[in-house]
Amino acid sequence: MINSYKTIVAMALMVSVTACKKDLILPPYNGIINENVVNTLEGLQSATIGTYNYIKDPYYVRNYHIFSEYASDNVSLSGTTTDPLFYAYNYQHQKNQGNVENFWRKAYQAIYGTNVVIEKVVESDDPVRNQLLGENYFLRAMVHFDLVKFFGRPYTDDNGESLGVMLKTNTDVKELPARSKVKDIYTLVISDLLKSIKLMNSSKNNNFASKEVAMALLSRVYLYMGDYKNAFDYADRIIKSGRYSLFASSGYPKYFTSVPEGNSETIFAIRHVLKDDRLDDAIGSMYWGGAIGYGEMYASQSYRALVNKFPEDLRNSFVVPQYEKNPDGTVKTDAQGNPVLQKRNGYPKYFINKYSFQEGYETLSSPVVLRLAEMYLTRAECAYQLGRPDDALADVNIIRSRAGLSGNALFSSGNMMGYTNVLDVVLDERRLEFAFESQRKFDVFRNKRTLNRDYPGTHLASGQTTQQIPYTDPRVIFFIPENDIALNGNLVQNP
Repeated sequence: MINSYKTIVAMALMVSVTACKKDLILPPYNGIINENVVNTLEGLQSATIGTYNYIKDPYYVRNYHIFSEYASDNVSLSGTTTDPLFYAYNYQHQKNQGNVENFWRKAYQAIYGTNVVIEKVVESDDPVRNQLLGENYFLRAMVHFDLVKFFGRPYTDDNGESLGVMLKTNTDVKELPARSKVKDIYTLVISDLLKSIKLMNSSKNNNFASKEVAMALLSRVYLYMGDYKNAFDYADRIIKSGRYSLFASSGYPKYFTSVPEGNSETIFAIRHVLKDDRLDDAIGSMYWGGAIGYGEMYASQSYRALVNKFPEDLRNSFVVPQYEKNPDGTVKTDAQGNPVLQKRNGYPKYFINKYSFQEGYETLSSPVVLRLAEMYLTRAECAYQLGRPDDALADVNIIRSRAGLSGNALFSSGNMMGYTNVLDVVLDERRLEFAFESQRKFDVFRNKRTLNRDYPGTHLASGQTTQQIPYTDPRVIFFIPENDIALNGNLVQNP
């Protein structure tokens, strides 16, 4: 069994990185320890590029999006499908779910790649080697963090006492570890990020790890733990670093069409160039149905109601209603003169454009992982939790102002606009700002709230009008892939 598992992983590694050969000047790392490669600085750099390519692989980045955003209350699926994305969307997870197994294995391939470099590079006075080592500590932390979010209960459930995922810090393929506790995974993630901050010194562009990228992720990690003091401090450091600035209001509707390295707000993104365009397998293909995409996943009724409260809110531009057309190309109207919405299976089409039209290509995008707006709203949430609600509202208003809002559309202690709790203000602002960016599900459950999906969509069984997922629901997390349990008898299944 062990040899079979090693063969599967090694073959996947070779296929994945060989596909990226054109990205590399040097022969690519192929997942097998080759002394001619990993004993040279250039070879280790190639191995690191290979790991970046693992997280760009659709088995990783697309499935990460499906498991998080499709399970939120921001989206509405307009039909059933045999694609296993349907199980993530409707919380009907399967123990042999193909996309879950693909994500799990791609994640551990990436972790293996980081461990190869970490084992070979020793911290020294060489800034180039230290930067390389720091990037691999960052990547190892990020992937472990992503895994524990999907397969381990939220840290705030029980202070991390429940089972998480396998913790891997070596290249011993014969080692078949049991699942570590959630808190132990978080301990590793924090330790690796702190090491990466110490080691990295290069201001690489935002397609690569840097000291600031690691600090931004560390802020998110602490927030998910409920460690509001540390989350606040690291978010504050990023805001005050001067390296990033909020994208201007005038260009904000086009934020996601620009390349990451040309965007002053993006802290870290998974860069896709034209040859990486997945076409109908791209993230954007389910959100936009033009010449290529399917266009079957729409902005939910509840999200539209929230963003439509202020028609001048620039975030309305990320949701695009699709109207019926007359033969002459004009928009068809009903007897009252209202435009007639296109429908699919009876569901009105509201396309989402955050993953489309990078450099003008319909399905090309570079998913944004971290951006400055998140640091402001993390600081806001933490300020509230630390007893400073006015500071929280001030940061919320910075984001609302950038979204084109002003005057009575900004919050104050005397203008709460119907809210009775500042935390509710912050969480709704996070929903508005980061809709379709894979954050909403985690925001709901880490705050021990119920996800209410009280809007039309195929998540509802016949006769239902709402689907409620309490934070205690077993399906807040996924099953461990049963094939991997068969290969590793030390793994225990989630209930």
